[in-house]
Amino acid sequence: MLRYITRLDGVAGMTWPARVVRDDDLLALYVPRGTTQMAWHQPPGESRRLVEREWRRDMLRLMFPGQAHSVWCFWEGEERRFTSYYVNLEEPFRRTAIGVDTNDHALDIVVNPDLSWSWKDLDEFEGLVARGTYSPEFGQAVRDEAERVVADIEARREPFNAGWDTWAPPAGWEPPRLHPRWRDEPAVLWERRTWAYRDAR
Repeated sequence: MLRYITRLDGVAGMTWPARVVRDDDLLALYVPRGTTQMAWHQPPGESRRLVEREWRRDMLRLMFPGQAHSVWCFWEGEERRFTSYYVNLEEPFRRTAIGVDTNDHALDIVVNPDLSWSWKDLDEFEGLVARGTYSPEFGQAVRDEAERVVADIEARREPFNAGWDTWAPPAGWEPPRLHPRWRDEPAVLWERRTWAYRDAR
């Protein structure tokens, strides 16, 4: 289970079941199209809640121990056409009894197959810093991490030159299933959350 741990309450939020492709100096997790995940949903006038939702495209998520980002590889359609890398700025992942825990930091980088790139959700991220949701020091740390990844993209360094865009799952792999303890397994909190999040408890 790959879980996002909520900033305020420290409990499981968005959650994906995944198959482990590799687990050494790199954790590679595969979430195929059709996988049932838990996602946030907020009907008009109602509170936000988690609901089951079908994941709509093939994703291989490359996660690096101790690093504050992951790189997602996306494929579309039955023919599995590679469409992009997606750099997600996030907490370094922590191991749990059922998988790994992390949380999203809003700022992302979209990387085309030719390795041209663009920011995503930059306004949202800057708003979180401006409102004090993120501390100024943490905001700068996220920017610094993003700039290091941009340097790797522009220099065509790993993982962007490692052939992950041509990776394919073994024949016969079925979508993974949500673990029965996806919600109840105690979260492993990021040790720096009170430094990063002004409203963390």
